[in-house]
Amino acid sequence: MSEIREARLQKADSLVRKGFSSYAESFKISHTTKFLSQKFDYLENGQEEDYSISIAGRVMSKRVMGKIAFFTISDQEGQIQLYLDQRIINLDLEHKKLLSFEDLKEIVDIGDWIGVYGTIKKTNKGELSIKVEKWEMLSKSLQPLPDKWHGLTDIEKRYRQRYLDLIVNPHSKNVFKTRAKCISFIRKWLDNRNFLEIETPILQSEAGGADARPFITHHNTLDIPLYLRIATELHLKRMVVGGFEKVYELGRIFRNEGISTRHNPEFTSVEIYEAYSDYIDMMNLTEELIKDILADACGSLIINYQNKEIDFSKPWTRISMKAIVKKYTGIDFDSFSGDFLAAKQAVKNINVDCSNKVNTMGRLLNEVFEQKVESKLIEPTFVIDYPVEISPLARPHHDNKEIVQRFELFIVGRELANAFSELIDPVDQRERMQLQQSLRDEGDLEAHCIDEDFLNALEIGMPPTGGLGIGIDRLIMLITNSASIRDVIPFPLLKPEITSKKSEKSPSNEVK
Repeated sequence: MSEIREARLQKADSLVRKGFSSYAESFKISHTTKFLSQKFDYLENGQEEDYSISIAGRVMSKRVMGKIAFFTISDQEGQIQLYLDQRIINLDLEHKKLLSFEDLKEIVDIGDWIGVYGTIKKTNKGELSIKVEKWEMLSKSLQPLPDKWHGLTDIEKRYRQRYLDLIVNPHSKNVFKTRAKCISFIRKWLDNRNFLEIETPILQSEAGGADARPFITHHNTLDIPLYLRIATELHLKRMVVGGFEKVYELGRIFRNEGISTRHNPEFTSVEIYEAYSDYIDMMNLTEELIKDILADACGSLIINYQNKEIDFSKPWTRISMKAIVKKYTGIDFDSFSGDFLAAKQAVKNINVDCSNKVNTMGRLLNEVFEQKVESKLIEPTFVIDYPVEISPLARPHHDNKEIVQRFELFIVGRELANAFSELIDPVDQRERMQLQQSLRDEGDLEAHCIDEDFLNALEIGMPPTGGLGIGIDRLIMLITNSASIRDVIPFPLLKPEITSKKSEKSPSNEVK
């Protein structure tokens, strides 16, 4: 590697000695590869068009055959071939200060960025090409690209050096194009329905809106601890209190949790709140939004994910947590009449492991669901009516205070969305937050804390409201047929390659 780098440095120096730059300041592009391939698709083999072009890109391949050479360059939209003829490129060398065909052969390597001027032609073999008249070095690459035939096969390196992954794996580039288009589509979809995007703080004095362990940092001037947000919920609901009836935010969320194929500590979500609505309205909105995203991104409501065909056009199942647990395990939680010990023994009989935190009937029900049911929900399924113990911000049912008006959407065994009829009773909300705070004081770092300012906002008065959160990364996994969340996050969190003793303990004023 050092020999290759040294050789390329010498080539860069030779350009400077000739009076040219190895790293250009700018280059004016007239067209992209995609535009050219579409506009000149009609050309017959061997046909040329006197159409002036300036285009730039990274050299992906090169073939030199005496006085003729064929390069392939890549830009953001695709690739195109360069037809390089010594007679054409060297034609004006005596009158203008230009780089020659010989310079091209000797100095340009695969990986370099170059800009060219020329006209369009289709070769006798049917390859659309730029007939180059002159060229410029835009940026000299000092390190070689991975072999094009084998690509970047090291998965860890793909995530750690995403720039290489994007260069040699067209699929990866398409994934992130799709991600960007889907995010733009979601914003337009909501904006067209009169939702207003509100930016809420990332640094918060109290991290709330979800059961999750936050990242902690420190503000030096104020000398106070701050938390990276674990949800945008409580601040968006404050906006509803203030009179905004339809609000959302699409942005980053931070949770100090484990890393897996479906979890990254930094992820993207969209949270949506609509006054005068409930969780049924949010269910309808979720189904409509996701169907529209799929139709736009995939062109169909029937997709293939990891060799599983999923039909989103069919009516989506809506079923209570108790009913679906009974369907897949045979355990009817209503039959225990509140006998927790009997229920726990029945759960033990089907090999469900329970921690000490599973100390109520509702938590036990949820544990069975997560361990025995969740992974089986391949088709889009709304699981509704959750236990109140695990839903501290949701409105209870009128006829049963043990369950709340909440749903989670599951597709291919993963939670994709979570929504409630929001709890707007400030007295009930305070009692639930106090219970959560007691769990937190006992060591549950994921339990919700008391947010006095939010409780004060509720006492000012909040209208009936439906709230919804959708995990953008998991949605993109589904749309792009990606097996791991790391495949759809440009720069996922990774364990450092080298960990020194000095870095094992973070100073108190840094994010932990």
